[in-house]
Amino acid sequence: MNFDINEIRSHFPALKSGAIFFDGPGGTQLTQETMDALNKYLITANANFHGSFITSKKTDETTLNARQAMADFLNARSEKEIVFGNNMTSLTFSFSRAIGRTMSPGDEIIVSRLDHDANIAPWVALEELGIVIKWIDFHHDDCTLDLSTFESNLSEKTRLVAVGYSSNMFGTVNKLEKIVAAVRKTDALVFVDAVHFAPHAPIDVQALDCDFMVCSVYKFFGPHVGVLYGKYDLLDRIEAYKTRAAGDLPPDKFETGTQNFEGQAGLIATINFLESVGIKYQGDFVGKFSEFEGRRRNLKIAMALCESHEAGLFTYLMDGLEKISRIKIYGITDRGKFDERIPTVAFRVNGQTPKQTAEALGQEGIYVWDGHCYAYEPVSQLGLLESGGLVRVGLSIYNNREEVEQFLSVMSRLSED
Repeated sequence: MNFDINEIRSHFPALKSGAIFFDGPGGTQLTQETMDALNKYLITANANFHGSFITSKKTDETTLNARQAMADFLNARSEKEIVFGNNMTSLTFSFSRAIGRTMSPGDEIIVSRLDHDANIAPWVALEELGIVIKWIDFHHDDCTLDLSTFESNLSEKTRLVAVGYSSNMFGTVNKLEKIVAAVRKTDALVFVDAVHFAPHAPIDVQALDCDFMVCSVYKFFGPHVGVLYGKYDLLDRIEAYKTRAAGDLPPDKFETGTQNFEGQAGLIATINFLESVGIKYQGDFVGKFSEFEGRRRNLKIAMALCESHEAGLFTYLMDGLEKISRIKIYGITDRGKFDERIPTVAFRVNGQTPKQTAEALGQEGIYVWDGHCYAYEPVSQLGLLESGGLVRVGLSIYNNREEVEQFLSVMSRLSED
């Protein structure tokens, strides 16, 4: 594959600072195209929606185009299956409350101990309605889901299964196909948190057959916009918490108040950038994704390119980390199982707190996260919460081998201090 990493990097102005951005799991850098679109909207179309004047009509058009862009990215059936919100957390809390009032005391929801807390807390909050929460455990040795606990908890009382596509701390890609297939034998619904997976590989909600999926555009090179996908008949059936002035049909009925319209303009530019990447490299994916056409195919190619580039870079990163003394890595390390994870690694340096390690890296211009990173439950289960959690390093499409080499060099030195 003739992948031009320098051309990709040229679209991200922040990289000119010389900093190494391994903080992508908390939010990626933006393309110049996205920033230009934000600025253009605010100059030429800044208005609230549904008005009778030109800037308001432009805003309505922006929202419609943003919905279609996300429908193409996720392969939704229609733009009407796309709901926008401030972020994934706000959307999930709002949606869990709406779903909660369709349930009765004694009904059960299954959540995962491996998940980001934004896909746990909103569902656990329904215990106040008498909903029973069941848990999927995970194997502490490699941070993969213990599906036997899922299977034992799934029953005729299960109304919803909330699970992540991949762990935001350990990079584990969960076996969603198996989980969804099991749930389809019941009357339960599947709610998938794809926030950490969406920046790294193609997504097809129709093939996966999940009922709902959430993601965040700022995790894949865009602005702060949260996205919820839902099958239209389900969105139509669920009663939303809304004002009387809001629309009565999905997706409008789930969108509370004025939206982040400039963010939606930036979203469109972000998707357009990814499409351009797919067009440029489609020759490397001849025959792949032939079931898709136009932008949907180009976006699948772009995300497959992300997956391919990051996989090679991540193997190089892991090879180097495992050679450094005093480092304990959490998660899958078996190279034969690297297709079950994405390029995020969590670790600790013996004798250092994660905060000390992250601060030392930051002083070298290498940006990483430390702490629980909102993976509160799994970090707590591992007994690491009180001692500072973990250091988290995440790769993205704009990272290169030279950055990994510099990181490994600094880590070697830090581990000797």
